[in-house]
Amino acid sequence: MSTSGTGGTSGAGGAGGKVLGLGCGQPDGSAEILLKAALRAAEGEGAEVELVRLDELRLPSGAAEAAEPDDAWWLWERLVECDGLIVSTPIISRTVAARLKLLGDRLLGPNADAAIIAGLLALRREGREPAVPFRVDERVLKPRVAGFLAVGGSLTPQWKTLTLPIMHTTTFSMHIAVVDQVQFGGAGTPRSVVLNAAAIDRAAVLGRNVAGQLGVAFDEARYLGPPGLCPMCHLDVVALHGADVECATCGARGLLGPGHQVTWTDLSTSVISMDEKQAHAVEIQETAERHRELRPEIDERARAFEAYDRTARPGRAPASGLPVRRGSGAGRFGSGEPAEDDRVGEATAVLGQVAPDRAGVRRVRAPRV
Repeated sequence: MSTSGTGGTSGAGGAGGKVLGLGCGQPDGSAEILLKAALRAAEGEGAEVELVRLDELRLPSGAAEAAEPDDAWWLWERLVECDGLIVSTPIISRTVAARLKLLGDRLLGPNADAAIIAGLLALRREGREPAVPFRVDERVLKPRVAGFLAVGGSLTPQWKTLTLPIMHTTTFSMHIAVVDQVQFGGAGTPRSVVLNAAAIDRAAVLGRNVAGQLGVAFDEARYLGPPGLCPMCHLDVVALHGADVECATCGARGLLGPGHQVTWTDLSTSVISMDEKQAHAVEIQETAERHRELRPEIDERARAFEAYDRTARPGRAPASGLPVRRGSGAGRFGSGEPAEDDRVGEATAVLGQVAPDRAGVRRVRAPRV
């Protein structure tokens, strides 16, 4: 992905595709106002847009919640069908809204990993059907671009530090090119971002930057947002180990030189790169193989901890009368139980769900049963 500077509009791609807006805050709150400004601008460029409010979705996340109904599959369909993604969140305690974190935990495991899916599709082309507990969806590999919006009340940067880095966890797995990202402060009361005309205008620029590159391949997408220290994620949060520099957002590596200048020496370690995703896929496979032979020992050692139970629970009946499944090995969304490989267990939202409603409305609600 190349860098072109701040606030410009790319002519590399073309509108006419689908832009999905994910609202992570209150309905009609400051984050949603910015999102609507971006979507309205994208629509003006010819994109088909829709807005999904995460707070309106049923996304069971543990044994205390009924496993069904579940809107995860409905949301997944919209995610893999879109050509562009715009995410807008309020800034809460220096980071993003809880529902956005939940989305990542529920939907963005191996089933959304571009390297893993590409490898499994290669097996399928060889006539070997992948034996994995999630749907192998080739739509994961279609090119997508994204933009991030974040808004909070604080005027000082230390209350915003982790927001954009966490937002990148929603895109790197599917190899989505982030072409713009911006965060705003000073909106400390409900809907007060409307007092900041520059913020509204900047959100519209972001919408146009996303719409202008729909369909563009990852390596051809141009980054048009604020410049940052890291050439991969374009953010400034780093970890220092002596003179060794690691981008805390994506893992790119470099060296700290005179005058605090960073020379980036290895971008292939960035989780944004396909090289690192492929290396991680191999690591997952090797770990699974290594632990397969050790499974009896692992289970035997773990039983000693099962016998120790000091769990405190509230005095109420669980949301579902269904027993919590244990020891299935496959895991299930909403069960609270991981698979043997936790990442696989976190990815099985794509199993056993109802086909989505594809109604073409701008603000889309999950179906209710």
